[in-house]
Amino acid sequence: MKVVRFHAPGDVRIEEAPEPSPGDGDVKIRVRNCSTCGTDVKIFRYGHHHIVPPRVMGHEIAGEVTEVGAGVTGWQPGDRVQVIAAIPCGRCAECRRGRMTVCPNQESMGYHYDGGFAAHLVVPAKVLAVDGLNRIPAGVGYAEASVAEPLACVLNGQNLARVGPGDDVVVMGAGPIGCLHVRLARARGAGRVFLVDVNRARLDLAAGLVGPDAAVCGAETDAVDAVAKLTDGRGADVVITAAASGAAQEQAVQMAARQGRISFFGGLPKDRPVISLDANLVHYRELTIVGANGSSPAHNKAALELIAAGAVPVTDLITHHLPLDATLDAFEIVAGGGAIKVTIEP
Repeated sequence: MKVVRFHAPGDVRIEEAPEPSPGDGDVKIRVRNCSTCGTDVKIFRYGHHHIVPPRVMGHEIAGEVTEVGAGVTGWQPGDRVQVIAAIPCGRCAECRRGRMTVCPNQESMGYHYDGGFAAHLVVPAKVLAVDGLNRIPAGVGYAEASVAEPLACVLNGQNLARVGPGDDVVVMGAGPIGCLHVRLARARGAGRVFLVDVNRARLDLAAGLVGPDAAVCGAETDAVDAVAKLTDGRGADVVITAAASGAAQEQAVQMAARQGRISFFGGLPKDRPVISLDANLVHYRELTIVGANGSSPAHNKAALELIAAGAVPVTDLITHHLPLDATLDAFEIVAGGGAIKVTIEP
């Protein structure tokens, strides 16, 4: 079978590999869709400290069960499934406290285990042990189910930032994550949602799909001032930085209303992780700044339910469907900002 395998930074190959077999407790699936994200581009360019090459990439996975290993119950060939990306251990102090997103022993599909840019993959027993293999609801396609993983991360972020009814929400970053944040905020009853990006073409593409109450191009206007005007000087109840930008994080603090919540959703480059923070704004406005790191198995289940119910539509966000042979082209499309979501169909 063909796979997309990482060998070294800048060296990702589409090559032949033997079809895997499930071990005890494992489940084998035929991959139907594995969607791409900015993280795949970063791995392609720079590698990742958790990846020991060679490794099959891809972590937004949906497919069909074809074989189950010894001892597996509750699953059979033909079951349609979505696979979590981040695998908590389920045993540590954080997991026992229900904080699976910050499990210090977390492993991941496409990092520690071969991922979904392949015709077939083995879902390791560790995934099943934490209830991380999810049935795809009726009426949800494989492509849509693959988007449940990033939506699960968005759901975790909005839970932590307490996005709720009546909130004015600013989403900084008009990529696929930003689009999902806009739609989820609306599903949670936000009063108004504003979308900000420095790339006019990407902003227009995203705004045309998700319809924010206002779209602000940070390259053409002062985004902080624009948000102030949109909110009659009050600022936003919630600001989400869905971009790997220190400047966005600094602006987010300035945009927040009194007792506002700021989600540092997008991580910063490891060589530029420090920002300038006006601590007095945090102090006097009683601001809350929260991080957001991935998702838990429960978030993935909830994301699938949101998609199935139509509360967070994702079909139109998948702007490109490409075969496995075009995965490297998909990375270029993602890197260039010419798409919202690109999905690979092995």
